[in-house]
Amino acid sequence: MNAMREPLPATIRITGYKSHAKEILHCLKEKYFKDIQEVEIDGLKIEAPQPLKWYPDEQAWHTNMSRKIIRKSPLLEKFHQFLVSETESGNISRQEAVSMIPPLLLKIESHHKILDMCAAPGSKTAQLIEMLHSDIDVPFPEGFVIANDVDNKRCYLLVHQAKRLNSPCIMVVNHDATCIPTLKIDSDGKKDILFYDRILCDVPCSGDGTMRKNIDVWKKWTTSNSLHLHGLQLRIAVRGVEQLAVGGRMVYSTCSLNPIEDEAVIAALLEKSEGTLELVDGSADLPGLKSMPGVNSWKLMTKEGQWFSDWSEVPVSRHTQIRPTMFPPTNPEKLANFHLERCMRILPHHQNTGGFFVAVLVKKAPMPWNKRYPKVRREDVSSSAAAQTEGSPAASIPSGTPCPPDSAVEEGLEEKVVEEEEPKDSPLAMETTDKLEREYGPPASKKKKLFGYKEDPFVFLTEEDPVFTTIQSFYNLSPNFPKINVLTRTHDGKKRHLYMVSKELRNVLLNNSERMKVINTGVKVWSRNSDGEEFGCAFRLAQEGIYSLQPYIRSRIITVSVEDIKVLLTQENPYLSKLEADAHAQAKKLVMGSIVLKYIPNPNNTEDPQCPIQLCGWRGKTSIRAFVPRNERFHYLRMLGVEVFRDKQGQGDKGPDGEKAVEGVEVKEEAGNGAEEKERKKWGKMRGTWTWRMVIKLEHQNQ
Repeated sequence: MNAMREPLPATIRITGYKSHAKEILHCLKEKYFKDIQEVEIDGLKIEAPQPLKWYPDEQAWHTNMSRKIIRKSPLLEKFHQFLVSETESGNISRQEAVSMIPPLLLKIESHHKILDMCAAPGSKTAQLIEMLHSDIDVPFPEGFVIANDVDNKRCYLLVHQAKRLNSPCIMVVNHDATCIPTLKIDSDGKKDILFYDRILCDVPCSGDGTMRKNIDVWKKWTTSNSLHLHGLQLRIAVRGVEQLAVGGRMVYSTCSLNPIEDEAVIAALLEKSEGTLELVDGSADLPGLKSMPGVNSWKLMTKEGQWFSDWSEVPVSRHTQIRPTMFPPTNPEKLANFHLERCMRILPHHQNTGGFFVAVLVKKAPMPWNKRYPKVRREDVSSSAAAQTEGSPAASIPSGTPCPPDSAVEEGLEEKVVEEEEPKDSPLAMETTDKLEREYGPPASKKKKLFGYKEDPFVFLTEEDPVFTTIQSFYNLSPNFPKINVLTRTHDGKKRHLYMVSKELRNVLLNNSERMKVINTGVKVWSRNSDGEEFGCAFRLAQEGIYSLQPYIRSRIITVSVEDIKVLLTQENPYLSKLEADAHAQAKKLVMGSIVLKYIPNPNNTEDPQCPIQLCGWRGKTSIRAFVPRNERFHYLRMLGVEVFRDKQGQGDKGPDGEKAVEGVEVKEEAGNGAEEKERKKWGKMRGTWTWRMVIKLEHQNQ
């Protein structure tokens, strides 16, 4: 309780490809953490951020610095700006420490098919995507992540989080997790059911473990919260294990410490599984993480303070609110076989975190209500509506819930779960504020439907599509480029943007368009350039998808040095002559149009970044420029040893030596001839003007 009353430390996690993450970690350690150790505020030394001992490769850190302290020091202010900028570009995530645990326990590999059942706001989903893309040399992993959430508005927050990682292997869908549809895929020419290798089941909960950051929980918490949520949590967990492949792994987690939401759900799930599920001990997978084992006995208390230790004590008048599955199993032998002590309870005082519960389940055989694997017949789609029977889970869903008719009925689930209707005012862990919903909500132009917003279609292109004629020749795409994985968002008219997905996600999309509500998928690889035809191709490269697309591009690549990238990222339209001799010679051989600027690390020069960098650019008549969003531009500059921070308007921020800093490199355009000026203005409109004032300090170089 003492720990609960203390403020929660801020925690950050370094994201992205492993090689890029190492560079960010190096930047943090060398430029910020060392200096922070020397800072004194009001006579007290500031404690530098510390790594989480149990998170691999020092990729997660926590700090007790408050906003008040940050404002008192220019160095801490720069550190704060660094965190904000890197968060916006997707290279750092603000995430509570305990929230990082479930994805680690899933033991994800690049070929795994993953379902995140209750994904919003998306911090854990981002972890799952990163694990799929652990190898930068594999642009299209065999696995994928399907991230689901029941709340349409929160789905758009989820899209915003996922888009920062620019992955072709993520799909965001909008369904009720208790009846998320069974998906079909083509397997060797036959229709097969998609079973997932890994499932994250982070269910809605009362959130009593979040008291350190959600102050409202202290006032709103009651014992009835868990009673209302237990049924929903159990139904979501049951639906999860149904869709789990044999041998697959599901992690069930809550940010609650109430046994009714934790061990009671796991015990009920194990009892229903009749030995087909095994609760495994995940504590050994995270050495250094302090936790206590799950509990084997607990009591239930009503809102009025009445205690019950067994279902037999519950009066009939309360049977609709209190269910048998909320109590521990009465059979001692059965209880011992469940091994509930293998659950993990993380308490706030263990390592200065929030409260959390996590359990790891492995599926050893099909569920007992699936005596055999379900077969998919051609008439399934047409007859599925008639297939709903009184004993199916679909029948236990309240009317008005948008549940696909084929979600669980095909699998013949005969056991009925009692419905516990969730109260409207229950304090679920809804982290989305009104402000965030407005900022990342669906575009206003979309027409509201009964359940959410009507999405634009996902239309795959054919290999013979005329769009590819100029793209193929202009970029000299390799013969193995998967054209059929390219999609657009319109049936009619000119295609404005082209996106790519992995072949596995294409399989899912094509076979489930009618049963699945897709909010977003794919990474943008090309955008239409209104005047592009005159340069030989109507589509320019998009920075979002460059790491996925570049392995297939065999021309229009300029290999650049560290100094070249500094010039390209600090000057808006530098002349070709500003590049070093090698890059200048390469650029002169290319005609005007979209290009790839590629940096290849030199292992013999450890002072330079040791990760590959690929930027989209434009080769003009006499100039060259990089098409990189502002925050990504700052990110790459920092990786190259350039310190970038914001000068407060109306105040002169002090530089590292205590002198008043001046504006370092403002983005300026050099004068050129009339045609060149026209081209500059045209692309200047696309980029917009820079209003961000920078102070840049180049290391290893006096300017």
